[in-house]
Amino acid sequence: MATKLKRLSDQVIVITGASSGIGLATAEAAAKQGAKLVLAARSTGALNDVVGRITAAGGEAVAVTCDVADRAQVDHVAETAVARFGRIDTWVNNAGQGLYGRLEEVSEADSRRLFDINFWGVVNGSLAALPHLRKNGGALINVGSEVSEAYIPILGMYTATKHAVKGFTDALRVEVEDVDKAPVSITLIQPTAVDTPFPQHARNYMAQEPKLPTPQLEPAKAAEAILDAAVNPTRDRWVGLMSKVNTTVATLAPGLGDWMASKQANRQQYDEPPRHPEGALNQPSEATGVVGQTRGTGGREPK
Repeated sequence: MATKLKRLSDQVIVITGASSGIGLATAEAAAKQGAKLVLAARSTGALNDVVGRITAAGGEAVAVTCDVADRAQVDHVAETAVARFGRIDTWVNNAGQGLYGRLEEVSEADSRRLFDINFWGVVNGSLAALPHLRKNGGALINVGSEVSEAYIPILGMYTATKHAVKGFTDALRVEVEDVDKAPVSITLIQPTAVDTPFPQHARNYMAQEPKLPTPQLEPAKAAEAILDAAVNPTRDRWVGLMSKVNTTVATLAPGLGDWMASKQANRQQYDEPPRHPEGALNQPSEATGVVGQTRGTGGREPK
């Protein structure tokens, strides 16, 4: 029997990484449609500001400071959701960080920290959510990337984390949906590059300020795909034309995919020094906002 999901206005939704970017866009869109929200991020101040705006507009939301790399903190998010609203209907594992640098240059410590957030954060969220979703039915939505199947230089370790997210999500889907026949829909969302503060939050080993390759997707499009999966059981979703193109080429014509990926090596930086090379990999950032910041001081162009 296909999993039946509630309409958004009847749902309690947990979103990790909700203080900026795709997570923030998803939270704001869900609030407008009447969902009750439990929003998690490391950035306490920024997260409280988001919840304040949502509640001031008549929505219901609660903030929980959480490092998704710590299973105990993630469990606390689930406990808070149940204590406040009585259940969890959809859990969105969105929290993630970037790491710009050649694979031979990035430190093992930073690489492991990236996996702790991007991969183990998804594992922790999934395992914390599943007992609640199994009980009453619901959706587990993991945010991967077009590089869950394709790949890109300079973001090589990030690519590896997103490949791992896809492998985990696909295996988990089979175990939960097909073997156990549990009333849970498990979805992998794979957006192309999205215009968010991702580059500003990333750890950067380059000598220039990082940026995402173009073209970039509006964050609202990624949020729309996530919320659609919250009400319509979905196996996976490529979001944005380039996600479909790059994934298909990488799968069906890998040699061409290699050539296309190589052309991105020099398109991921601006001609200016790094502004904050440490990023938010090892400490939270209170910077918020849905879209990316702009570069330079004059004639500034979007990220």
